[in-house]
Amino acid sequence: MNFESRFRGESLEEGQAWVQQHMRELLIGALVLLVLVAIYWMTHKGSGDERDFGGGNLAPSVTVVQPGLSDVSMTINGTGTLAARREMPVGVVGEGGAVSAVLVEPGDWVRPGQVLARVERSVQAQQGASLAAAIQVARADARLAQNDLDRATALVANGFVSKADIDRRTAARDAALARVRVAEAQYNEQRARIGRLDIRAPAGGLVLTRSVEPGQVIGAGSGVLFRLAKGGEMELLAKLSEVDLARLSVGDTARVTPVGGAEGYEGRIWQLSPVIDPQSRQGVARIALSYHKDIRPGGFASAQIVSGLARSVVLPESAILNDDKGSYVYIVNAKNVVERRDVKVGQVSSAGVAVSSGLNGGERVVALAGGFLNPGQKVEPKLDKTAQPGQKE
Repeated sequence: MNFESRFRGESLEEGQAWVQQHMRELLIGALVLLVLVAIYWMTHKGSGDERDFGGGNLAPSVTVVQPGLSDVSMTINGTGTLAARREMPVGVVGEGGAVSAVLVEPGDWVRPGQVLARVERSVQAQQGASLAAAIQVARADARLAQNDLDRATALVANGFVSKADIDRRTAARDAALARVRVAEAQYNEQRARIGRLDIRAPAGGLVLTRSVEPGQVIGAGSGVLFRLAKGGEMELLAKLSEVDLARLSVGDTARVTPVGGAEGYEGRIWQLSPVIDPQSRQGVARIALSYHKDIRPGGFASAQIVSGLARSVVLPESAILNDDKGSYVYIVNAKNVVERRDVKVGQVSSAGVAVSSGLNGGERVVALAGGFLNPGQKVEPKLDKTAQPGQKE
């Protein structure tokens, strides 16, 4: 059937409408065909990339390290209060009285037995003078009794003095000598009492506090007048968990940094707490420190305690990744495929991050760009020999 027979008996307008309708259908079909070709091309190109990636031609290159094992100083961090290692409270040891002079200030160094303060002693001094005179009287009586005995002894041979008289004179001499000793003891006692009016340093050291002033009346209930640090030695009372405390030993070194200070000071543990607080589950490590003006008792300080050496894997900080499950690294297996490995990190130092568990040191660990990788992904590892912190065993 031709065009003319198709439109026999029909108007020209109807034929033109039929042609326009079929032209639109042809255009729509052509557009659909173009879209299908484009989709096929994109799908074909993507599958080609995958084949290239699977073949390793376009696998991403990553830097890996093979860390091995290194000697790592195991460090435990703690905080605590500074104090005098041997604090010596000094108070009144005698009967007390009015303070006549205070001879030291906080921060002064004192010698053993040095006078720190004096108490007024005019009455005690007069009592001492009286007892000294009593000694002289007793000695005079003793000399007189001895002379009397000597004369009587010379007359015994001639029969002028009886044996009984000699015995009485001997007893009188002995009593006189005893009175001398009593007077001397009383005098020495008074001298000791006077000496106790001087408040003295029990040992050499540093004066920490002073709580007495001239004119103040002091006695046995006056409390502590001075506090001294024996030898100027200080310590840090570092509070540590029972787990950390168990890893320490007497003699371990530590570096103590007072709060607000930029410099640390070397010290050593000289005592570990024999008990653990049942509420806080903590104990105390006492770290001995030499004197320094920046180490002030009562202040707060932190400590880094070296508890010995351990063989551990050390990685660059860039290799350690973290998520809600904890710390992990990516390793590259023998097939150059990325695997996730959960690890437990320890001490962080200038050498890197110590890994306490999860690695044996022989793995190839992704050092850079681990955050852009996924487990199961094929990669091309590049070993960084300059960044090997440890030595493989």
